[in-house]
Amino acid sequence: MDSFGIPQPHRKRRRKSPVSTKPYVFRPLLEDIALAEEGSTTDVYITCVELWDVNLYIGTSAAEILHYVALPPDPNDTVTDSSYIFASRLQPTFNRSSAGSSSPGVQQILVLPKVTKACVLCNGTLTFYSLPELSPAFHNTTVTGCSWIGGENMNTSDEQDEDGQTVMICIKSRIRLVRIGVQPQKIRDIEYPSGLAVARRDNFACVADAQAYALLDVENQQKISLFPISSLDENAAGGQVEDISTVRELSRPSSGIGEPRGHGRSTSLGTFVTGIGRRSPQSRSQDRSARDTPESGFRAASPLRPSDRPRSGSATGDSNGRPSSPKPLPPAPTIPQQAVLASPSKFSSRLTPHICSPTPNEFLLTTGTSPEEPGVGMFVNLDGDVVRGTIQFDRYPISILVDVGEQSATAPAAAAQPGGYVLASILQPRDGGDREVIEVQDISSESHSEYLDIPFPFEEDNTGSTKLTTGKAKLRNILSYTLAPFHEVGDRLNKVRLDMPRNPTVGEADVKSTPPTVDTEWEAKRNQEEQAFGHRLGMQSSRILLWSGSSIWWLVRNPLVLRLDGRIDMITNPMSKVNEDREELIRILTSIRDYEANTETEFLSLEYIRQKSSLILFADALSREPGESGSGELKVEDLVNSGLDPRILLSLVPLLREEVVEGSNGIWVHAGLTATIDQYANLPFTTSEDELRRKPSRHIEWMNLVKRYLMAWRQRKGFGSIADEVEVFQTTDAALLHLLLHQDSQHSFKSGVPSASRSELYALVDNGVDCFERAITLLENYRRLYVLSRLYQNRKMAGKVLATWQRIIEGEQDAGNELRDGENEVRKYLAKIRDISLIQQYGTWLARRNPGLGVQVFTDDSSRVKFTPQEVVELLKDKAPKAVKVYLEHLVFGKKNSRYANNLITYYLDSVLQVLGSSEEARSVLAQSYESYRALQPPKPTYRQFIIDNAVPETWWQDRLRLLELLGGSHGADFSYDLGHILRRIEPFEQDLVPESIILDGRQGRHQQALRLLTHGLGDYHTAVNYCLMGGASIFHPISGSLTPSEASIKEDQAVLFGYLLTEFLRIEDVSNRLERTSELLERFGSWYDAGDVLDMIPESWSVELLSGFLIGAFRRLVHDKNEAMVVKALSGAENLQVAAAWVEKCSRTGPQVEESQLI
Repeated sequence: MDSFGIPQPHRKRRRKSPVSTKPYVFRPLLEDIALAEEGSTTDVYITCVELWDVNLYIGTSAAEILHYVALPPDPNDTVTDSSYIFASRLQPTFNRSSAGSSSPGVQQILVLPKVTKACVLCNGTLTFYSLPELSPAFHNTTVTGCSWIGGENMNTSDEQDEDGQTVMICIKSRIRLVRIGVQPQKIRDIEYPSGLAVARRDNFACVADAQAYALLDVENQQKISLFPISSLDENAAGGQVEDISTVRELSRPSSGIGEPRGHGRSTSLGTFVTGIGRRSPQSRSQDRSARDTPESGFRAASPLRPSDRPRSGSATGDSNGRPSSPKPLPPAPTIPQQAVLASPSKFSSRLTPHICSPTPNEFLLTTGTSPEEPGVGMFVNLDGDVVRGTIQFDRYPISILVDVGEQSATAPAAAAQPGGYVLASILQPRDGGDREVIEVQDISSESHSEYLDIPFPFEEDNTGSTKLTTGKAKLRNILSYTLAPFHEVGDRLNKVRLDMPRNPTVGEADVKSTPPTVDTEWEAKRNQEEQAFGHRLGMQSSRILLWSGSSIWWLVRNPLVLRLDGRIDMITNPMSKVNEDREELIRILTSIRDYEANTETEFLSLEYIRQKSSLILFADALSREPGESGSGELKVEDLVNSGLDPRILLSLVPLLREEVVEGSNGIWVHAGLTATIDQYANLPFTTSEDELRRKPSRHIEWMNLVKRYLMAWRQRKGFGSIADEVEVFQTTDAALLHLLLHQDSQHSFKSGVPSASRSELYALVDNGVDCFERAITLLENYRRLYVLSRLYQNRKMAGKVLATWQRIIEGEQDAGNELRDGENEVRKYLAKIRDISLIQQYGTWLARRNPGLGVQVFTDDSSRVKFTPQEVVELLKDKAPKAVKVYLEHLVFGKKNSRYANNLITYYLDSVLQVLGSSEEARSVLAQSYESYRALQPPKPTYRQFIIDNAVPETWWQDRLRLLELLGGSHGADFSYDLGHILRRIEPFEQDLVPESIILDGRQGRHQQALRLLTHGLGDYHTAVNYCLMGGASIFHPISGSLTPSEASIKEDQAVLFGYLLTEFLRIEDVSNRLERTSELLERFGSWYDAGDVLDMIPESWSVELLSGFLIGAFRRLVHDKNEAMVVKALSGAENLQVAAAWVEKCSRTGPQVEESQLI
């Protein structure tokens, strides 16, 4: 206040205070207001407050109204709030003769925005003013004997009531409904004397007098008596329906100014004060006597629903025993003026009624026993029934309101707040006396009460000591919303670029450890946008005012983020690892898990709290000792659902910190998280990689947690809501791969049993990773070449796959030793690809290492690429000469392609002759095989079978077997080869290659020479016999079954060959063998011999017994031939007789024929 007595503007600066966890916080509106004029010694305090638009009206106990006007702050100033400048001081009209020193002053200020009028109740007198300057309205009309003004329809918006605004005025004997417009108009009177509080929803109003509550139907003028204000009032009863109508004049509202009052300045509304009758005391006693006890009023149900109640003033009765004619209501109780106009600061034993309406169908009423005892809040619906549960107050409230966060037409968007709270001003015992606090309870749950200390100062009593001020704090929902800035919200929710912690052991040359270069201009612009965004998020709406003494505060809902963040800070500052703190964090996460955000601020707040809680719990999991556990455990889904950038969590783990990819713009997080990240980034629990290798068992639990977390994050790929998606998934994939490699490296590869992480590692690389280049580096560092090849397979990089397998097969270290039968894997992989150059490159490489497998690359029928034999032969000759023979064998023996048989014979000859020419041992082996075979006693296998069964494990030996097969005609009679060329090549080795010489002699027709070698060179008599039977065609084709016709046609040739064979058998040096072989030959194949010729050849010294078998067979054949000849002769004679007889018969039938000769 300046020297002229004018209060100066009140400009408020933002105060920094510790974050509160209470549901509401105080924000000063005006403090230390000069309520009294300068020089006044009267103790003046605020009695009521109303705020409309920029106009602040303050009623005082000195019966004055102070008018302040708000000055908005500079739009660019985010620190200074709106300021208020004093505009005027008004002294409302009231009956000063009836007002004493204990008069309450200004009791109510009711602002009616639509009609720009204000109703002021001061010391029992109601006056009317025009807004905003509070100039007298309606010709200074006043209403005396008024105890309450209000009762606006809480269900009707301003647009629905076009004729004005309807209010309810409580006077001594009744309640009057009046429509305030251009002129005040009476609607109707309701018989309800000395009302002290009213709340209205459409046609239903909940009212209270000094003793009890009642529910009124203002349209049909019916009343349901509810319960008493004081539960000790035995005269109050509830549940009765009464007709309170007197004169049915509801349809014609009266208007105009009533008869003037006795003094000239103001006039009264005649229609407001006339016609108010009094009921007799007897009728009032009858009303009260109907209630037995307070409990009976609570138990009684309402007899009629609103839809069942009579809607007219007819005199008929009803089933509930209501009298058929309207019962005259008892006269209003005689209430002393001092009781009606008692000062709020003077408490008496009588309780003040409180009525609130949290929903369109409910009213909240209070009841109790005394101001020093607990109070109870009860919810009543429009039928008068008690619903929900009750609300307990520590003491009976001084004032009460319900904040349900509703959004009206005039409310800003930020006013929509979920849930609702009941706020009550109560006295709470403190040291030195009682102190007023605000008790806050959740209207929708049975949570414990929160208490807010009102920030008014201590007062000094007459002795100079301090005392607590009590009895003056009031709460009120005002008309206008305010937007209170919470800069702390923006300080937590706006995004800032994070300065990532880095491993001190990583050199500066490492690209991943170098922070990204960020465009400073872009970053500065982003920071400005984030600050503006954070400022907008921090705007919290409120329409609750609290006043006490000479100060006024906004009571603003504490933003969710500040409340929960405050709880977290209380737990974790300093960081503690006790289970109780961990469980509290888990409870916080659980409490918001199903919380559904309604605003952007709430959504970001919940995200921030989830992220901070998850970050702290993750750090706690890292710091936990092995085996340590508690009832509260961090869940992977909580970590993932928090939306926290996984790069932040990974930055806390030195093993994985270097995998973080920041990107060109860096990592942006909620600003409130930066301090927490810095707090945990370099704490002792963060373990180096060296220590992880030394003590792997100590870190299994948190490693598995991180692994599950990263795997869960990988499932979010493709979600469009993920910021920096590329960098995030590059980081998660690299970190997961690094972690799996580390875990798998702790497993012993020598055991042969794969570790549990092995399959996870395979699944990761098989499904592909975003950090491809980094994955290659990690796999190379851990020497996991086989896993690297699987990574290449996922990218369809066949060349890289084969090159990696080649490295492993050629001996480069593969720590996992996972490539089993690598050469065969290469062969199968080459059959699946289509790249001809790769097939040729690695097929010939494989053919050089393993000709058998290498040739299969080009001969596999399932291969996607086909090569012609000529192409393969040329390729193998150039790149893998040793594999040519194998490929030709496939063609000749596998595919029966005789076209390449000559080439194969050449390769076999080269192989065999090269060995024989250079190795005396090989020649000795052959000679030994001949001697060993000849030494065998019959019966014995053929020489071919003998050398197969007793094969030498040498390549040249196998080549010789195949050579014999080819030379012996295994591919049929049509198969031919260059006989002369072969003879010239083996000529130096005729003594060593006896079977080959036999075959070639047979091919040349030198059968006698061939049989001589078989008989005397090899001693293979069985093959010699077969040679004769086959006509010298082959010695490697066994005879089974009878001869075919084609074979029978060469029997003469066989006889000649058998003759040669008999000659050679007779020359066998061993006499016993000679006799045995010759006699066996003659006995078995005697039909090919002439007995005379044989007898001429057989020495005379041989006994007949040796030839008995042959001779018996010969004689049998001779007898057979003789008998056969006789039969043939006899048959021929018979046939001749038949022919002669037929001739004679024919001649007889024909008869003689005479032919005359013609003489010339």
